[in-house]
Amino acid sequence: MSEKYLSPTDYLLSNVNGQVLTITLNRPDALNSIRPEMLDGIRQLIVNTENDDNISVIVIEGKGRAFSAGVDLKVLQGIDPKAGKIGDIFDKPAELTWNTIRKSRCPVIAKVHGACFTGALEMALHCDFIFTTDDTKFGDTHAKFGLRPTWGMSQTLSQAVGVRLAKEMSYSARIILGDEAVRVGLANRAEKNKEDLDSLVDKISSQISSNSKEAVTAFKDLYNLAQSGLGLDEALKAELDREYPEIKDTNERLSEFK
Repeated sequence: MSEKYLSPTDYLLSNVNGQVLTITLNRPDALNSIRPEMLDGIRQLIVNTENDDNISVIVIEGKGRAFSAGVDLKVLQGIDPKAGKIGDIFDKPAELTWNTIRKSRCPVIAKVHGACFTGALEMALHCDFIFTTDDTKFGDTHAKFGLRPTWGMSQTLSQAVGVRLAKEMSYSARIILGDEAVRVGLANRAEKNKEDLDSLVDKISSQISSNSKEAVTAFKDLYNLAQSGLGLDEALKAELDREYPEIKDTNERLSEFK
């Protein structure tokens, strides 16, 4: 594996298999609770894929029993959060990381099992897909701890499930399971167990990798455009007007059609 894909922190593992970079949250004894170093490491690894045509998909997963229980609250105990904000020690690296995930040329898959709470749910919602298991627990517990979201929960959760359900989840800190997460639009698909989840993500990653990388990158940019708040007429014009000169394999791929 190339040195640029070696994890910059012991709190993350990284692996390249074929065209897929897998980033694994590596604090299993703490249910992979998130520390600032992990955010910085995720961002650095994703940035390193930007000019590497050998990588077409990025997967973020958790080691052990859970995807992640969210922010490491032990870190917060020493920084005296003000007005419900957890502070720059987390917010600055988080802002850079979420921006990197959303603007990455590669689709980013959140492979979620076991538990996905609050900050971890925000991270997953910034990814292109969430694949999970039926019994995975999802929840937004900001209000339970006297915190307000700063990593995008109020925007991304409401886009995924609708404002009314997002309000219910956030106000009550209610937990939903993976099968319900799929029904309400929070997750793409839920499998019965972790082994089936692994197989599903491998299959989806392979399907994406077989397509034109440049066309997929264009799609990601255009779907980001769809979330930018433009009116439909303006968005349709922007879709038509945007140019992607990097797409150069059209004739070759069309010639293979039979």
